Amino acid sequence: MTEKPQGVEPGDDSNADEAVLKAAEEAVKGAAAEAGSDELATAKREATERTADLQRLQAEYQNYRKRVERDRLTVREIAVSNILEQLIPVLDDIGRAREHGEVTGGFKSVSDNLETVVAKLGLQQFGKEGEPFDPNLHEALMHSYSSEVTEDTCVQVLQPGYRIGERIIRPAMVAVAEPQPGTQSTGTVDSEGGPEADGAAEN
Repeated sequence: MTEKPQGVEPGDDSNADEAVLKAAEEAVKGAAAEAGSDELATAKREATERTADLQRLQAEYQNYRKRVERDRLTVREIAVSNILEQLIPVLDDIGRAREHGEVTGGFKSVSDNLETVVAKLGLQQFGKEGEPFDPNLHEALMHSYSSEVTEDTCVQVLQPGYRIGERIIRPAMVAVAEPQPGTQSTGTVDSEGGPEADGAAEN
């Protein structure tokens, strides 16, 4: 004998069918909710993975752009540096002509414009009389002693130096004077009782 669903009176088949259908619908909804929960978790996990991939690709692209820009600037600096190095002899000729008073008229305008352009491109001239001698910046072509200096000093600039930024293109060619030897030691000997003091003691 077929059992009737609980709460259904014998002989009431319509109510039994409705109860069965309701139970089946609830079972389907439960299964669908469980399946939907799994799909949602899977979708969230995939979205997190895709987001991480996108962020990684974006970081790689930014690094690539920075590297390309850095390489582009390096190539530009090398090209500009090579051009400026070729112009240094021309600047030397202009400097010698200026010393002899030959930079006049149209030549003066051209030379001034050239010097302005190379300065805008980053070429800097250095080397002045009276500044301390620095072997990293200067090359000593002449050497002498002087009582007027207290340290190695550039007393004459034979040829100016040039640099681009921190890179030295050509050191300044200079004449260097050192302090006169013995000027400081003599005073020290006298104060401590040197030969002059001994002679005074004997007398």
